[in-house]
Amino acid sequence: MSAPASKRQRTSPSYELLYHPGIPGRGEYIRLAFEAAGTPYTDVANDSRNGYSQVQKVMSLKTGDSDGNPPIFAPPALRVPEEGKDGKTLLISQTPNILLYLGPKLGLVPEDEVGRLHVNQLTLTALDLSNEAHDVHHPVGVSLYYEDQKEEAIRKAQDVRENRLPKFLGHFEGVLKGNEEEGKGKYLVGEKLTYADTTLWQVVDGFYFAFPKEMAHLAKSGKYPLVFDSFYPNIKEKLTEYLESERRLEYSMGIYRHYPELDRQ
Repeated sequence: MSAPASKRQRTSPSYELLYHPGIPGRGEYIRLAFEAAGTPYTDVANDSRNGYSQVQKVMSLKTGDSDGNPPIFAPPALRVPEEGKDGKTLLISQTPNILLYLGPKLGLVPEDEVGRLHVNQLTLTALDLSNEAHDVHHPVGVSLYYEDQKEEAIRKAQDVRENRLPKFLGHFEGVLKGNEEEGKGKYLVGEKLTYADTTLWQVVDGFYFAFPKEMAHLAKSGKYPLVFDSFYPNIKEKLTEYLESERRLEYSMGIYRHYPELDRQ
């Protein structure tokens, strides 16, 4: 769901998130940015009974809309009234593109260009790991059922657990170590929260859901102390109000799916 009622009463939302209902999915990376910044937004598909029909209508436009926006390939998308060409409605898509747009407006990037580039860079890398999680349960084709590619999924899961996940975690451990003087192991860039932090946090949390045994093993290995003992709990604490609310959607059949046979045996 969107921001708490108290926030909506103080400020009318000007941001509209267009995504599938009922799952965190890629829309969660956008939600976390809004929630971390305390900025009101409307989660269109989840906030009204016919909300998803509005999302589907926008996605059905094959040549763009009347406000001069190109067509959306797939959600998530962000709609912002009066922020487009000539004061019309802005409509943009692609998760990292939306975060790149929102970062300065939500105060979730450094003020300097170099810092913003680093935030975007690390976000893209975290989203690469997110894609790995999805490809585990759909390694052959997204149009196929998991059961139709289970054998391949088991092979893919082993590679992700043993090779890809440690590589990404090692990379982010190094990023946190390199920024330790400013970030104290709690932030990826500088000394304040950025959308790179909320994005990586969601990826790590998603992997905890999908591969609880493997993640417990990696956390206890001692190889990634900043990721597991400093960064992850710090960002989680900052998101506590949201995570304990009904607005936080449960993991289910989205990017992060738990199949015991794909986890550490």
